[in-house]
Amino acid sequence: MVMENKKPFISRRKRFLADMGPRSVALIAAAPITFRNADVENDYRQNSDFFYLTGFDEPDSVLLLSTMGPEEKAVLFVRPRDRDRELWEGPRKGCDGAKLDLEVDATHPIEELSEKLPDYLMNVESLYYRFGIDRGFDDLVFQAINRLRKRIREGLSAPRRIVDSSSILHEHRLVKTKHEIASIEAAAAITREAFLRAMEVARPGRFEYKVEAEISRVFRSHGCRHHAFGCIVASGANATFLHYRNNDRLLLGNELLLIDAGVEYGYYASDVTRTFPVGGSFSRAQRALYELVLEAQQAAIESVRPGATLDDIHDKAVTVLTSGLIGLRILKGPLEKAIDEKSYKEFYMHRTSHWLGMDVHDVGDYFIDEKPRLLKEGIVLTVEPGIYIPESAKVARKWRGIGIRVEDDIVVTREGHRNLTSDIPKSVSEIERILAERR
Repeated sequence: MVMENKKPFISRRKRFLADMGPRSVALIAAAPITFRNADVENDYRQNSDFFYLTGFDEPDSVLLLSTMGPEEKAVLFVRPRDRDRELWEGPRKGCDGAKLDLEVDATHPIEELSEKLPDYLMNVESLYYRFGIDRGFDDLVFQAINRLRKRIREGLSAPRRIVDSSSILHEHRLVKTKHEIASIEAAAAITREAFLRAMEVARPGRFEYKVEAEISRVFRSHGCRHHAFGCIVASGANATFLHYRNNDRLLLGNELLLIDAGVEYGYYASDVTRTFPVGGSFSRAQRALYELVLEAQQAAIESVRPGATLDDIHDKAVTVLTSGLIGLRILKGPLEKAIDEKSYKEFYMHRTSHWLGMDVHDVGDYFIDEKPRLLKEGIVLTVEPGIYIPESAKVARKWRGIGIRVEDDIVVTREGHRNLTSDIPKSVSEIERILAERR
């Protein structure tokens, strides 16, 4: 199939090449095939770095970028056409198709990589490659380097410097283009539909997996193959476990249901959490905690702007949450002491934000020169404060077994920020109205 738009991938390769410097080569490998059991493969999802530069989603592929000469700057090693294998697995692009569709300078069968790699690394000063991801591929690269080292008497040299390719590539991926933000928005719109459907079906007497199934159905009905991450559908005390995944408990009418879900659209993720009462109405205690989380989230979102840091956002959320927990007599004051001693961490133990993009916990450094990174236009992040009070907590009984998180996807703009998931209901009045209208 011919790609609809090759330009973003070509532009990204050119930008990467420009930042590599002279006499450099970069190697980025496709994700390997993994197995669920025996010979049954897991559903394949391409390595994000590889897809970012190629738009190619076949396994057993390697991208080589080189500044060594004008003719072959972008080279792909791919699976050749194979009629017998394609009968089982579906069509492949092969060398000719990949070169035409992806507009790279050269293509070779993947079986020739070990033979040809020493030639491409010959007299290179810097090799950009991420060691430690795939041991088998690491060995292949080391073998190519060692073969060149043995030819020193012929006037040849191996790369003298090995640099983690993420030092360039992940910085490029962190700041999103308008096209990338539009893909995240599309994922957010599908996620909104899934949450509305979840609120409709999440009734007392049904199981968490029934809600999960409806979320998956909505995602797949839009042509999306993958969740952005494992779906969390946590009712009652299950919501106090941050990454609960069993999704097999019966929903009870007097409890809250926390759903953390997101879809992947065009290789870009959404990540949203909403918490709502299964029975349709918040109890007084549930509402007090919920509105506290919502207040903390709003304060944190309002602090998102160019020049701010994730520490600033987190501190806003912590201040509001800690003050509110003291007011509810769940924590002891004074406020400054509770924050300094981090007593809030008993009930709010995670950070407020992470990067969002092709990966749900997206790439890019959080600190620059040991200082929190300053936000800039085009960065997308989550804002997701929460309160988690386990059954074992030494607090009044009415608070125990309540877990609440509210999460939205925020893009930093020139003037401040924009909430990409703001139309997914989260106010008490919106939620209770929607639940009251369930058929």
